[in-house]
Amino acid sequence: MSLERVQEDADERGIGIEFVARPAAGSLEEAAALVGVAPADIVKSLVVKRSDGTFLFALIPGDRQIAWPKLRAVVGVNKLQLPSADAALAATGYERGTITPLGSTTAWPVFADERIAGRVAMGAGAHGYSAFVDAAELLHGLDATIVDISD
Repeated sequence: MSLERVQEDADERGIGIEFVARPAAGSLEEAAALVGVAPADIVKSLVVKRSDGTFLFALIPGDRQIAWPKLRAVVGVNKLQLPSADAALAATGYERGTITPLGSTTAWPVFADERIAGRVAMGAGAHGYSAFVDAAELLHGLDATIVDISD
């Protein structure tokens, strides 16, 4: 099960994690309300495809959008794109709406927006759950590159 895969990876990385069951949400704002946090306290885990066919994770606060020019500059490429849902599933082992770098079938590099801080909620690898983690533990455990990559 995906929750167990996420838990095992978090344990190996020294990241404390708490899973919270929640009803399905129609939007990020609705998901935030269901778990009692502000949209900014939800971390979107975006799978991004490079032109060479490899991927990376971009972690963005829920109230912000990915800044493509900033991310391209940090990664050092001139083309990045969001893959199809099928390609994201193949790259991570998770469906959209559940994606997390924790327990991904491939440990792609992680680029995290510098505004991610405190206790945050994120995808848990399975529908109907959110994973709560300490942002500093998460970013350290993932060896994330922490930069300004959002608008």
